[in-house]
Amino acid sequence: MKTDPRVRRGRIIAGLLYLFIAAVALWVPFYNRVEPSLFGIPFFYWFQTVWILAAAAATGIAYRLGV
Repeated sequence: MKTDPRVRRGRIIAGLLYLFIAAVALWVPFYNRVEPSLFGIPFFYWFQTVWILAAAAATGIAYRLGV
């Protein structure tokens, strides 16, 4: 059974998005710091919060591309 090339390309892009999400989350030296702070909140904490939203958006995009 052959798959449509557009579906295959979408699955590859979705896989790359998932890989990017995991790589940033696992690369701790990237966000293991205090500065720059945002409204007095250290970078580590506000980056984690922003990354949850960004990862959710990327997961939604990957889901739509991979289906």
